[in-house]
Amino acid sequence: MKNSNNRIKIETLPFLLSLRSRHGVFRALALSFIICHLSFSPAGAQNSLWEAYRDYWYTGVSVNQWQVDGEQAADWPVIAQHFNWAVAENCMKCEVIHPREGVYDFTLADQFVNKAKAAGMKVLGHCLIWHSQCAPWFHFDNEGKPVSRDILRTRMREHIYTIVSHFRGRVDAWDVVNEAFEDDGTPRKSLFWQILGTDYIPLAFQYAHEADPSAQLFYNDFSMNKSTKVEGVCRFFRPLIEQGLPLTAIGMQGHMILEDNVDNSVIRQYEHSIETIAATGVPTFFSELDLSVLPNPYGFSGANVSDKFAYRPEMDPYTKGLARDQEAKVEQFWIDFYKMLLPHHKDILRVNFWCLNDANSWRNDFPIKGRTDYATLFDRQSRPKPVVQKLIDLVNPPKAPTKKKK
Repeated sequence: MKNSNNRIKIETLPFLLSLRSRHGVFRALALSFIICHLSFSPAGAQNSLWEAYRDYWYTGVSVNQWQVDGEQAADWPVIAQHFNWAVAENCMKCEVIHPREGVYDFTLADQFVNKAKAAGMKVLGHCLIWHSQCAPWFHFDNEGKPVSRDILRTRMREHIYTIVSHFRGRVDAWDVVNEAFEDDGTPRKSLFWQILGTDYIPLAFQYAHEADPSAQLFYNDFSMNKSTKVEGVCRFFRPLIEQGLPLTAIGMQGHMILEDNVDNSVIRQYEHSIETIAATGVPTFFSELDLSVLPNPYGFSGANVSDKFAYRPEMDPYTKGLARDQEAKVEQFWIDFYKMLLPHHKDILRVNFWCLNDANSWRNDFPIKGRTDYATLFDRQSRPKPVVQKLIDLVNPPKAPTKKKK
């Protein structure tokens, strides 16, 4: 590890961060000191994932409120060490930030943004327009009937303007529209679509750009390894891009399942998708990467949060730990995945992981609640798995020891 004297060892964190409330001031100072050292470490330090790939793409992770100011705040130094982008996992979704008409609650989102910016990180707001986790009032009038086109347009504009303007200059990018297409490449028949048709998509980008012309603006979706999906999305956006739509990049979530990757088929599919998106004239990025090691029920794929399956013990085989042969397969998957990405790095804006560690990963409860998954690069104690260093070594290999002259 280069310049090791300038960095705080992770092993010291449990002591410093477990101090009782009567030492709250010292605890806060200690945490700030640690974050400062971890976030602004010298370039090229080999124990940082984002620093290793700084010349290739940004490296990000989603963050939940309990990691900002809660029982898992000890995760924060690890986040600041290995990632230079932070994504709001839940606190900026409509049901949280705009729960009722005319009522906005920026409390959690402000805490998240302020802490990320203090650590020198870029911030992605997730997300402005999404059919899921949208506040129940958004599409209906006082009688429970769907609102008119004009009213929904007005609500969208006010929603986007208010949120983006509030964070202008602090949030660097936005997932403007999320998951607007089906796996076959056709538009999702959401309430947004039912009332406005596909016009709601370019309108959302127009409003976001007007509210903050300096912010990067993204489209984001799952199952983008499927050719029908990515080609349908690109077919929709290509003419809009040519007409000047303020779209910075098209994002691919990347909620992958290990057993689906027969002969690296999933990895090859994503390579095709990178090339397909690049042909539209904008780059791509991976927005929500994780890798489930659990059995895939019924050939399930995607990330439609409304899809659920019943718990069965045979679908939860690793409750006592991951077998070594499975660990080896996971490591090889990530190494092969990164090796695929490297030749395409000019077309990749960011590589972002969804959830820091295995304990917090949503894959433990999706699509079957209550399982034990190992979907991230960090274990349940937020310690980097060995594969993290192996990914760093792909682009920053350790130097061989210098032989002393006789």
